Amino acid sequence: MSGTTARELRSIFTGFFAERDHTVVSSASLIPYDPTLLFTVAGMVPFKAYFTGTEPSPYKRATTVQKCVRAGGKQNDLDEIGRTRRHLSFFEMLGNFSFGDYFKDDAIAWAWELSTERLGFDPDRLWITVHLSDDEAADIWRDAVGVPAERIQRLDEDNFWRMGDTGPCGPCSEIFFDKGEAYGPGGGPAHGGDERYVEFWNLVFMQFEQQTDGSMVPLPKPSIDTGAGLERVLTLLQGVDSVFEIDEMARLVAKASELSGVRLGEGESSDVSLRIHAQHARTKAFLIGDGVLPSKNPRGHVLRRIMRRAIRHAYLLGVNSVVTPLLVDEVVDIMGHDYPELLGNHAFVRDVTEREEVRFRETLGRGSVLLDEALAGLEAGEPLGGGVTFLLHDTYGFPFEVTEEIARERGVELDSEGFEAELSQQRRRAREDFAARSTDAGDLSVYLEVLDEFGETEFVGRDRDESTGRVLAVTESGVVLDRTPFYAEAGGQIGDTGHLYLDGGEEALAVSDTTYVVAGLHLHHVEGAVGRLRPGQSVRAVIDGRRRAGIRRHHTGTHILHWALREVLGTHVKQQGSLVAPDRLRFDFSHYSGLSGEDIAAIEDVANAEILANPTCRHYETSMEEAKAAGAIAFFGDKYSDTVRVLEAGPNSIELCGGTHVRALGDIGPLKIISEGSIGSNIRRLEAVCGDIPIQRLRHTESRLAEAAGVLGVPPEDVVEGAGRWAGELKALRDEVKQLRRKAAGDRAGELAAAADDGLVVARIDGVDRNELRDLAVTVRDRDGVTGVVLATAPASGGVAFVSAVVPGAGWHASDLLGDALKLVGGGGGRNPDFATAGGKDATRLDEALDLVRRAAASQRTAG
Repeated sequence: MSGTTARELRSIFTGFFAERDHTVVSSASLIPYDPTLLFTVAGMVPFKAYFTGTEPSPYKRATTVQKCVRAGGKQNDLDEIGRTRRHLSFFEMLGNFSFGDYFKDDAIAWAWELSTERLGFDPDRLWITVHLSDDEAADIWRDAVGVPAERIQRLDEDNFWRMGDTGPCGPCSEIFFDKGEAYGPGGGPAHGGDERYVEFWNLVFMQFEQQTDGSMVPLPKPSIDTGAGLERVLTLLQGVDSVFEIDEMARLVAKASELSGVRLGEGESSDVSLRIHAQHARTKAFLIGDGVLPSKNPRGHVLRRIMRRAIRHAYLLGVNSVVTPLLVDEVVDIMGHDYPELLGNHAFVRDVTEREEVRFRETLGRGSVLLDEALAGLEAGEPLGGGVTFLLHDTYGFPFEVTEEIARERGVELDSEGFEAELSQQRRRAREDFAARSTDAGDLSVYLEVLDEFGETEFVGRDRDESTGRVLAVTESGVVLDRTPFYAEAGGQIGDTGHLYLDGGEEALAVSDTTYVVAGLHLHHVEGAVGRLRPGQSVRAVIDGRRRAGIRRHHTGTHILHWALREVLGTHVKQQGSLVAPDRLRFDFSHYSGLSGEDIAAIEDVANAEILANPTCRHYETSMEEAKAAGAIAFFGDKYSDTVRVLEAGPNSIELCGGTHVRALGDIGPLKIISEGSIGSNIRRLEAVCGDIPIQRLRHTESRLAEAAGVLGVPPEDVVEGAGRWAGELKALRDEVKQLRRKAAGDRAGELAAAADDGLVVARIDGVDRNELRDLAVTVRDRDGVTGVVLATAPASGGVAFVSAVVPGAGWHASDLLGDALKLVGGGGGRNPDFATAGGKDATRLDEALDLVRRAAASQRTAG
């Protein structure tokens, strides 16, 4: 076999299928559009909607090298990373796909040709598995390809693929490489070990539809989904036993060794740490590059755990300096050629990585302190509680086995059952969250039938507010038309509202919202449409034009704001979400610190200067490749096909967007940021307004300013100075009141001190708050002849307040004086021998409580 490199393998695979009329599709984001998945976990994930038929495929054949992550949810290999030869959190999946075009004959023949002729696998060492029922595939392998029958084995469930409980499914066929007798007993994949027989390519034949009753019916257009793990294929091509020995991974392991000063092979535990460093460097670089940031949301939590796991292993290797950004540099140097988006995001990925390591190194120190304190507080033979262990595991990133090892070194066992109970609760919550995200949105069959028969809704609302349309479907949820000026909610822009006028008359049905019920099909949300509308009927669809105009201004304003943010803060800024409404816009973006007043002013100035220049906007369709070549930026959360819409909002902002927009930037009007804040770790949110709304806000502010000026008795332009004078006078009056209170307190303190019984003052003081009671007690205590004082009050805010202050060494215990009294009023407080404050609930028993204080004092005298 050859010594093919990773870069060569990517090119060979996609080039082979491109020669066979496959469209080479760039890797999709690691953030999937499937809401049931945290990450893209397989090559077919970006094409799921094409296989299920909910979206039409823009091509009949495709080939990809898809970046994937399995590190959370149902697909979670995280704890195995570094400890086995094969497990990876980030990996690449080679795949070729047919959407109702070719089927088993070509898929099998091409897989064999590529494996044996292009990649150089010895045909005599390849084994094939097929499903028990798939005679067709077995015949093709034997008769058309020429694989001996004895190297074709039948398996059951291992060779049958299902998308879910219902939906597309079918048998699959796998190709295995026999590594030889040194790796275990023979017998083929069905009987031998998986160390000897290594599966490297899976061909899925989607030919059935799984029904709810368990039956399967043939699909009208069978499809092909194949997947070959790039790293696993490379271990075979390069003749190595571990994915960490293939060319690109070996470079990363070597870099981790260089940075730590620990050589591979010095010890099993250090080897695990080096491998974890190498693999997690890839995972975090690609996740951050695709817009995932360390945070508390599900994706961010997984990323943070990955990053912290790598940092902890640097700690274990004895590395005391920040090291993970240097491994990111190596990832970019190795893989940036094949993933140009990684090159473009290099500085931002590096910065996020460095910040997280600096923070977690501090957390790691605190976690170690927590574990030390927990261990030190245990009695002899007492196990470390499961709650503490789980807290370390979940919050501080300490894996269970590390806590266990440290504890055993100190002769302490762990409460494993308690830990597992906590972990089970967390997993239960995760399953419930997964189930909630998997819930079906309803029966879509009627809409899919409409889509299949009539095609997508024709949207004509970019340059008109009304049109005539034909009713295609009427349901309790709403109305589907063949053409409409109503924009369906997408890309952050809310859906249009308006009216449907029946049969050209004045009778109208109100449209409260417009959404996509399935891809390409607009659903007009109308109450009471059933019985009043019927399929085939003609209606006049009219949107709320004034509302749409506000939406246009704010949508184009969002693009200008995005550009201005990148101009002022840096190109690491990326959209993380948005809302475009007629009266405001909301923009979420990645940035690692809050914005100062100067930052906001600069952003507004840059944006408004661009708007005032009033360049024209160009909104047009083009291919995805041409859009990328023009430098267009994709907006977060939007899904794009091969044909995309590009918005050139003036000369500087070029972004992909299918929304509705103004014709020239001047139509936006002034743009004003009205709020800024954090919505998560490294995620900021801005809200802004455009058009006449800033003017309305300005008028309101001027009106309120005039009112304030009237109250202060100054002109509006002198409000600040006037308020300053009032504030000064108010402070002087408060100071005067404070002096009077101090004098009154002094007088009262003298009266109370004079009434001391054997040096102790016990009294109820009405009309004071808690702070005044405290100050008075201290003043009384410091009078001659007083050795202790207990004062109580019933504040206007409710409840009871006590203060006990004694002279140290005088024989009183401040807290003990209050003990029985607090029980009587339903309260409690701190334990301090010289000074104690406490509170209670029942003010009606305050006088009885003070009698109990006097009894406690008598007891202390007797004891003394």
